[in-house]
Amino acid sequence: MEKTVAVALALPSALLLPACIAIICGMVEESAAAERKRSFSSMQAELEPSKKVVYKTVKDRKLELHIFHPPGFKPTDRRPVFVVIHGGGWRGGTPRRFYPYANSLVSRGFVGVSVEYRLLTSRKGNTVFDCVKDGRSAVRYIRAHAKELGVDPSRIIVAGGSAGGHVAAGTAMFDNIDDPGEDLSVSCVPNALVLLFSVLDTSPQGYGNRLIGPAWKSISPLHRIKQGCPPTLIFHGDKDSVTPLATVNKYKKAMAENENICELVIEPGGKHGHLNQNMKLFDQAVDRIEVFAKKLHLGPDKKSPQK
Repeated sequence: MEKTVAVALALPSALLLPACIAIICGMVEESAAAERKRSFSSMQAELEPSKKVVYKTVKDRKLELHIFHPPGFKPTDRRPVFVVIHGGGWRGGTPRRFYPYANSLVSRGFVGVSVEYRLLTSRKGNTVFDCVKDGRSAVRYIRAHAKELGVDPSRIIVAGGSAGGHVAAGTAMFDNIDDPGEDLSVSCVPNALVLLFSVLDTSPQGYGNRLIGPAWKSISPLHRIKQGCPPTLIFHGDKDSVTPLATVNKYKKAMAENENICELVIEPGGKHGHLNQNMKLFDQAVDRIEVFAKKLHLGPDKKSPQK
């Protein structure tokens, strides 16, 4: 690019303007091509965390937090943290699945974290309750180790998509669903929730009831709403086949009746996972999340030093 500009500057003035226009057009086309190539799956493949930290060991299984640091990060910082929990029906997926979300607010000053958790398997005896327990453990670890992680324990936002949204909600709403030995003096309740096309109802009329069993009500977000739930931002498509729009509206109404903050962003025609399938919607969601965080004073604050 530098050589091209140098050549253009060396041209006679009569030819300079057309040459500059050609260069600018080329740059615009190059940028447009890069944007066309950008996708949720390409970000999943290309992004890599700054570090990984074991937050919990279950038998011989070490569970990790995949951490993304913002520019200029120092271990002595007290950054807001955006924690994300991937979906996959509690049975599939890895932290990499939600790397795009974990990294989405990093350039804006947040530490991003993608959580590894046990998946539902009959061979190992894992249940949906174990998924929930791990999500709660992850938030407790982050809050208890905030100083060494360079984050602010009072500015923790937890997000999740699909079944990961269910686990995210569980960090705030599913009381007493914890592994033995957990330090219950450390709260696992985040300061805000972001629910992306999430599982909100695990009743027989909802999703996943057969996998959960008779105790479904203890881990059904719709049925665990109470006063004091964290402020919540929901993104959902009105054509979602996992959680119908009627359920989402019922959830928002119950939150309001319990005097909880709940904002809802509905995408007309949006199907399950809609934000992952359209980068324009993904970018708009990230902007909306940042605004939501700032409104709650959970984002980077220039008046409050990060250190």
